[in-house]
Amino acid sequence: MRLVLLGAPGAGKGTQAKKIIEKYPMPQISTGDLLRAAVAAGTELGKEAKAVMDRGELVPDSVVLGMVQERLKHDDCKSGYILDGFPRNTRQAEALDEMLGKLGMSLTAALSVDVPLENLMKRLTGRRTCKACGQMFNIFFGAPKKEGSCDKCGGELFQRDDDKEETIRKRLDVYTAQTAPLIDYYGKKNILKAVDGASGTIDEIFVKVCSALGLK
Repeated sequence: MRLVLLGAPGAGKGTQAKKIIEKYPMPQISTGDLLRAAVAAGTELGKEAKAVMDRGELVPDSVVLGMVQERLKHDDCKSGYILDGFPRNTRQAEALDEMLGKLGMSLTAALSVDVPLENLMKRLTGRRTCKACGQMFNIFFGAPKKEGSCDKCGGELFQRDDDKEETIRKRLDVYTAQTAPLIDYYGKKNILKAVDGASGTIDEIFVKVCSALGLK
């Protein structure tokens, strides 16, 4: 299985990816992880990416695609792979399809974990983190027994800046404008598999994921 993950921030696609690779032997390839590793290792692509990032610019698609291509040549990708965080728009998807076609490793499915935007706002803005131990809570879906206090160690809970409503709205707006069109793109290619990520436990959603992907 060669899979790309789709879903808005907070939809739970990363959680489902981890459950897939726990059960099936394939790597989860995160472009963010690839970038950090290439920069740290000082590879040619890493040096190019670092120079761009140091200027405060976005890493070109060609560099990211080059890193993905190098990663896919590893032996652990022969049984399949999960791409996480790429592509982010249809231009990247077209370039990815061309590259994968040349490698003979074209996608077999695009999995979309669907959650209504109002649910995502609560999932993301409701997050609270313990300053002492790092334990996380959600004031809407898993509130602490005592408001503002960690159940685990009694530490003070706080809301991270990137979990505040204004920041979350901007992230969701970017997703809607740039990444959501990928659902239409892969739908037209007849490889889109959509699952409801709003209802049920993580394990129940995983059952739906496996059913959609034809996994046993």
